[in-house]
Amino acid sequence: MTRESSASPLIFGGDASSPRAALPVLPPLALYIHIPWCVRKCPYCDFNSHTASPVLPEEEYVDALLADLDQDLHAVYGRELSSIFFGGGTPSLFSADSLGRLLRGVEQRIPFASDIEITLEANPGTFEQDKFVAYRKLGINRLSIGIQSFQQEKLEALGRIHNGDEAVRAAGMARQAGFDNFNLDLMHGLPNQSLDDALADLRTAIALKPTHLSWYQLTLEPNTVFWNQPPTLPEDDTLWDIQEAGQALLAEHGYAQYEVSAYALPGRPARHNLNYWSFGDFIGIGAGAHGKLSHPDGRIVRTWKTRLPKDYLNPAKSFRAGEKALGNDEMPFEFLMNALRLTEGVESRLYPERTGMPLESLAESRREAEQSGLLQVEPSRLVATMRGQLFLNDLLQKFLT
Repeated sequence: MTRESSASPLIFGGDASSPRAALPVLPPLALYIHIPWCVRKCPYCDFNSHTASPVLPEEEYVDALLADLDQDLHAVYGRELSSIFFGGGTPSLFSADSLGRLLRGVEQRIPFASDIEITLEANPGTFEQDKFVAYRKLGINRLSIGIQSFQQEKLEALGRIHNGDEAVRAAGMARQAGFDNFNLDLMHGLPNQSLDDALADLRTAIALKPTHLSWYQLTLEPNTVFWNQPPTLPEDDTLWDIQEAGQALLAEHGYAQYEVSAYALPGRPARHNLNYWSFGDFIGIGAGAHGKLSHPDGRIVRTWKTRLPKDYLNPAKSFRAGEKALGNDEMPFEFLMNALRLTEGVESRLYPERTGMPLESLAESRREAEQSGLLQVEPSRLVATMRGQLFLNDLLQKFLT
């Protein structure tokens, strides 16, 4: 399959043409692979996912993914991949043969780090023991299992295709397949959920001994069924009680919170996500995938790919829907909108290293945020206070120019 490298011109943001320092060291490089099909679209989901047909075009899509990657290679020659993340949609709908061919094709193009982390998102309703054993043999060494709840009433309200028993079995099957590193995705603040309901879900998840838990509140997003037909969600006081009690329970069992909704056992944070939150680089391939790449001359470019699977698979259309070079005026917000989600923030030196901008350019906004009690007075780190994490949008507004 051959296509033009881009159907869209480069879009410059802000004062992108202003001089910026060359980057002394390029950040770690990751790869995000989007597989956009699901058995059924959930009513809360605003991701780029589409209901799967009885037969998926696996071979054609893998061909397209590798051709898409080929067009980004010129920007990453000489670098190696520190992590790969298969997201969706439901990547576990694809066969091990297809994912194996894809991984081999990727490694032929970009070398893998010796300790590369390769994560696959999966739903309990797609778990098959033989398939997951085969995934592990391919070198996929981390799973992220979309549980959301173990309670049937809540699962039905969320439109999930699995039940609580399948969710419990999925975690056991993951371990039996050789995955000693896996995440469970769990939501709280669900329709008509009580504090006891939420803590029961969390206790069930903890008992399964995952190395990582993504525990986050359900939010109503535009362009979803729930946005147009809102369910009855818990009152704010109940949501606050759930958050406080849940965090205490997780800490009691050794799960340290390292990001707004991410908790991990010692040494087990998600390396792919840490790279993303600390303004690392990532190639994004697949329908609707986003990427961000730094260049030695200081340019930092965000890219996004054609969204609809039928268009992504159409040889007459470009993989790349657009790209944008970040301007100097955008850099503080772009860097901090993720870095300040980390409970320990990032070292201050990372800002000039990864943006090419002097740390002093943040000084005025930084002082204002510190005086507002949203940013810690910590010269060597950029880190939000507890209040700053609660009111992250207010904190980020201080760095908009």
